[in-house]
Amino acid sequence: MKLSSRGEYALRALICLGGNDHKLVPIGEISDKTLVPINYLEQLLLQLKRNGYVQSKRGVNGGYKLSKKPSEIVIGHVIRNLEGPLAPMGCVSITSYESCPLEEGCLLKPLWALVRDTVAELLDSTTLKDLLDGKVDRKPPDSSGN
Repeated sequence: MKLSSRGEYALRALICLGGNDHKLVPIGEISDKTLVPINYLEQLLLQLKRNGYVQSKRGVNGGYKLSKKPSEIVIGHVIRNLEGPLAPMGCVSITSYESCPLEEGCLLKPLWALVRDTVAELLDSTTLKDLLDGKVDRKPPDSSGN
């Protein structure tokens, strides 16, 4: 998984919209709050609209708002829709598998699969509401060495 500015900025926009109780937010305000240039933000919001996360209204009193409740927006789904597969390497991708000549007997493949599964589990169990409520906590490392 490679999270580009597209994924980061889209999540910032969703957080901005999620904090506005389904009120229309002008694109200039979203840009100011997220520090995303308006031209780039327009492209991201269009993609978020196509994926069913936001609605828009044109005109003087127009803007953007969420089309779903924050509790219904799963961060893993948003990232996959914008960035593609979560796997760090193509040989462990579930949706976009790419073969590798070293794959058979590869000692790295189990590690990459574990990274994929761990990232997917975290992102798929996190909603926009969790982010808005500050309910994403880092688990402390296991001190027992396991």
